[in-house]
Amino acid sequence: MRMRNVLWSLAAPAASMGALIALGLVAVTVEAMPKADVGSCAAYSGLPSGSHDTAGMTFIQAGTFTMGSERHQPEERFTHVARVDGFWIDRHEVTNAQFKQFVDATGYATLAERGLDAKANPGLPQELLAPGSMVFAQPSDVRGGEISQWWQYVSGANWRQPNGPGSSLAGKENHPVVHVAYEDALAYAHWRGRSLPTEAQWEFAARGSRDGEDDWSSAFDADGKPIANTWQGVFPVLNTKEDGYAGTAPVGCFKPNGYGLYDMIGNVWELTSDWYRTGHSREAVDNPTGPQLVSLRVAAGQSASRVIKGGSHLCASNYCSRYRPAARQPQETNLSAAHVGFRTVLNKPLAKSP
Repeated sequence: MRMRNVLWSLAAPAASMGALIALGLVAVTVEAMPKADVGSCAAYSGLPSGSHDTAGMTFIQAGTFTMGSERHQPEERFTHVARVDGFWIDRHEVTNAQFKQFVDATGYATLAERGLDAKANPGLPQELLAPGSMVFAQPSDVRGGEISQWWQYVSGANWRQPNGPGSSLAGKENHPVVHVAYEDALAYAHWRGRSLPTEAQWEFAARGSRDGEDDWSSAFDADGKPIANTWQGVFPVLNTKEDGYAGTAPVGCFKPNGYGLYDMIGNVWELTSDWYRTGHSREAVDNPTGPQLVSLRVAAGQSASRVIKGGSHLCASNYCSRYRPAARQPQETNLSAAHVGFRTVLNKPLAKSP
C-alpha cells in the first residue's frame, strides 16, 4: 500500500537495528498531580484544576543551556549555546479530556477527520486524501524493513477513534491526545491563548535543569528499570511491557523531571513550532525559533515538517532509541499518527509578589 511521505518518526533507523529492521533554575508548581508510581495516575481525570490562564502549567525560569548532542544521532549536531526567556509550559501532554473541551466549545474538526485537499496535495492517491491517520499494528514477524508491516493508514482513524472505526476513547480520557496534525495542535493552543513550544523551549524544559550531553537514554534508571513509557523488547514484534503499558499511558504515571514536568520522555512524540532541518548551527542563539520555511529544501510532492521531540511508547533500543531531550525528528504537517501529541506553552512572565 502506498503511504504519504511518511515521517521519519515512523521509520527512524536505530544504531542497532541490524538484520531485523533495515530502516531505519526554579519551577513553580501550579497544580498537584498524582503520585509518580506506575499506575497511580489512573484516577486523574485528565483535566487540570482551575480556570486561570496558567492552569496545569509550570513556570520555567530564563536560562542558558547546551542544545543538541555530538554523541548520538547526526541530526542532533552541532551542540551550541542557546538562551531562552522564562515561559510557562504544560506539566503534562494535552489529554483527550482537554482536547474534547476544545472541540465541544468550537466544533473543530481535525485534519484526520476532514481529510486532505487534493489541490494542495497533488499526486496522492484518493485513499490517502480521505479522512484517516497512521495506526500502529504490531506484527508477529517482519521481513525486511518496510514500515507498512507495522504502520497502516487507516480510514476513519482519528483522535476520537484512535484505532479506527469502532474504537473509542472510553477509559482513556487522561491519555495524551493523538492523531492530531500540527494545525490541530496549533488551533488548540490558540484557543487556550497559548502557543506550541519552540524546540529550544521544549529541550530546555525536558532537561529539567540538567545541562551537558544526554545519556544514551532518559527512559531507564541506573539499574535499567523503565522510568518512562517506551518499548521494552525487540521492536516491532516483542514488547515485554516492563513499564506496565503496551500503548499510550495516562499522563503523569512516571516520575517528573527536575522541573516537575511529566512524560517529557516517552509516551508520545511532542510537536514543536520549529520547522525541521537536519542538524543545528554551531552559533550561540537567543530565543531561537528554528529555520524559516523559505530556507528549506522540500522535494516535489512532499510536505515540510515540524520538529517533534521526546520519543514515544514505540521507541526501543533497537529502533528509534530517541528518548532523550536532544533527540529530534521531522513530522510532516499533513499527516497525523497514533504516537504523536503535544503540550503548550504560555510566553508570559512570572507575576512578582507584591
